[in-house]
This record gives sequence, C-alpha cells and structure tokens, in this order.
Amino acid sequence: MRIAAKYVALLLSFLLLAVAVSSLPLLTLAQARPNLYWGSSERAHIYDVQARLKQWGYYTGPIDGVYGAGTYEAVRLFQSRNGLRVDGVVGTSTWAALGFATGGAAPSTRPTATATTASYAAVSRRDDVNLLARTVHAEAGAEPYLGKVAVGAVILNRVRDSRFPNSLAGVIYQPNAFESVSNGLIWRQTPSNDSIRAAQDAINGWDPTYGAVYFWNPSKPVNPWIWSRRIVTRIGAHVFAH
Repeated sequence: MRIAAKYVALLLSFLLLAVAVSSLPLLTLAQARPNLYWGSSERAHIYDVQARLKQWGYYTGPIDGVYGAGTYEAVRLFQSRNGLRVDGVVGTSTWAALGFATGGAAPSTRPTATATTASYAAVSRRDDVNLLARTVHAEAGAEPYLGKVAVGAVILNRVRDSRFPNSLAGVIYQPNAFESVSNGLIWRQTPSNDSIRAAQDAINGWDPTYGAVYFWNPSKPVNPWIWSRRIVTRIGAHVFAH
C-alpha cells in the first residue's frame, strides 16, 4: 500500500509539472506585444512595426529595430489617418490597427528583406471577420444585405489582386483607400449582426460583384479617375467595377 501511494503521489507530481509547463507559452504570447515609444529597446517588435508601416507607405527609413524620430513620425502619421489617438505610442489600439493582435504570435527575431510576404499578412480568422465587419458596416451600413456582402467581397478581391496589399489589414489600412478608415468611423461604430454575417459570407466565398475591386456611390463626389474603371454591376447605392 505504501508503494502504491508513492507511485500515485509521483504520478500527480508529474501531471502538475506538465500542466505548469504547458501554460508557459500562453503566458509568453499574452505578453508578446508591449507598448512601444521613442527610445524603446524592444527591437524585435520595432522591426515588425517598421516593416508594416513601410509596407503601407507610412515609413521610408531603414528597418533597423530603432524607435527613433523616423519611426515616431510614421506612427503618428498612421494614427492620424486612421482615427487613433495621435501620441506616437504603439499601444493596444495601434497594434490592432496595424493588424497585430497583442496576444498573438511572437515577433520576428530579425528584419526580413521581403516585408510584404505572407508572414506579415496572417491574422486569425476571428480578427479577419471582425476587421472586415467593421469596414463593411462603416462603408455600407445603410445598404441592403447583398450590398454589404458585395463591399466585403471587393475588399477580399483586392487581397488577391497583385495591385493591392496582400493582406486584409493591408488593404483596409492602405492610405486613403477607404473614407471610413481615414476619418475613424470604422472604430466609432459597432458592426451590426447583418454586417458580421455579410463579412463571414464574403470570407466564405460569396462574391456578387463578379470579381470587382472598386466600388463607389455615383451620387457622391469621387475622383474622376474612378469612372475609367469598367462597371460590372450596381447593388443598392454602390456601383462595382474592375
């Protein structure tokens, strides 16, 4: 009996140790994205910020992991154009707007030569739906359901088009691509259930626009260039074009 009790105690000890060890990566991930500011020494995270800002046209300096004047000004520019608090600090909201989850994957350990590769494009499916739903709601909140799906489809078609950034966040946060992102409306409204479902339907492959990569409201002022695009359909107040 004493030997059996010892074996049981030893087995319980191993089980407790296994649980403790398995929880370590979760703790590491939860702390993966710290606040960054001028002078921060978190070089691996700064690499990611610089690469993303450079990919989207906000940053022109070297990807060197140094949070200096150039990175600071690029962060402030990104924040000002995307309805965020303009303070030059990469906190939770700015990390999310850049397409990085604060509890997400660990940062890269060094800069890469190809900042536009898929390694920077990946976000979780939940993040995909949420970001797309916010954009659909802000751009097409008053449109019929089919019009909401259509706007989501256009955004996803851009991800697959070589003329646009190759990630969902990259397309949505491309400078001046969407008025609702530039003026911050995307973050001031909560997407409706219809907008969430429409985003999900678009992600699942429903495209009522026949592959369109542009949409606009003809009754509103737009850049004259847009009328050079070939219109393929009209849904609600929007026309959709290639």
